[in-house]
Amino acid sequence: MTGAERREAITAEIMERTGITEAMIEELVHGFYARVRRDTVLAPVFEARITDWEPHLKQMCAFWSSVALMTGRYHGTPMVKHAPLPVDAGHFDRWLELFEAAARELCPPKAEAHFVERARRIAASLELGIAGGQGLMLAPGERFRRNETGAVQ
Repeated sequence: MTGAERREAITAEIMERTGITEAMIEELVHGFYARVRRDTVLAPVFEARITDWEPHLKQMCAFWSSVALMTGRYHGTPMVKHAPLPVDAGHFDRWLELFEAAARELCPPKAEAHFVERARRIAASLELGIAGGQGLMLAPGERFRRNETGAVQ
């Protein structure tokens, strides 16, 4: 079995087990980012960096296809893109809150659980990476916080 055939088999098994489809991913991504764009905590972070939302949404659909279905559609470096952002634990908590709400509303339970598990891992990984980029090694359970001026506490 080739690598491509193996990837296709893995994707098919995940789709069968969870019910996730590319159409569901697109609906979730668009529904989630509609919430983000209205959110008082997250919208300013995104608005400062994204002027054309269509390419971003397309890229996020490819990202979630790769994360949820193991399709390999996404070819990017999320940590590099997120490292300079002025975010901390509160932003990741809000991101998860909105993502989980969108998944709960738009996906059947097995798909929701699959997406949410991965979203939680992604948020934790990005938070650890951003903290590390600031020279901080977080202890288990410790969160990355900035003060009101954006400086690391």
